Amino acid sequence: MYHPTMSITSQQKKVLAFIRSFQEQNGYPPSLREICAALALSSPGSLIKHVRRLETEGLLERTPGKKRAWRVIGPGPRSSIPLIGSIAAGTPILAEANKEDDLPVDPMLFGVADAFALRVQGDSMIEAHIREGDIAIIRPQADADDGTIVAVVIEGIETEATLKILRKKKAAIELVAANPFYQPLVFDGPDRARVQIVGKLIGLIRRAQ
Repeated sequence: MYHPTMSITSQQKKVLAFIRSFQEQNGYPPSLREICAALALSSPGSLIKHVRRLETEGLLERTPGKKRAWRVIGPGPRSSIPLIGSIAAGTPILAEANKEDDLPVDPMLFGVADAFALRVQGDSMIEAHIREGDIAIIRPQADADDGTIVAVVIEGIETEATLKILRKKKAAIELVAANPFYQPLVFDGPDRARVQIVGKLIGLIRRAQ
């Protein structure tokens, strides 16, 4: 499903997040100079293109003639990240039936408006510094570049999404562990359809020891 934040830049997401936070804390929006100071932008002029784009996307509204002219409109983005557990066959990854919990973490901390989380099980990604018990933050997407760490669901093998390094061959997909004790999983021909990429790893949360 399309969301306006899908088409804006990372800098515009930061602008939007700051305006929303300032507005919620103070009851009124920030001035352009306050936004520039908070985000280390050189001048209000460099900010104008960003707020105009956000207005075009329906994320900000402008009140002409006011110093604090740009205000966030509409519902805010999620202030939490869903933790996904077992995945019911045939359901979208973010279906309510798949959700185990909500993490009280703003996904914008990872530079995206939408994300989901997976709890890491096992040691198959240990050489990528991903440990059992870590919380993997995933950006939803259906494809990724070769060499990317992705979250995948494998038909007939996994009922939970798992992290693997994606290797693309001419006629096959390989899912490679970051641990030499695990053999790559190779899917070619019709078996390629068994692999569903559900997202890309963009961050980790780890409990302090």
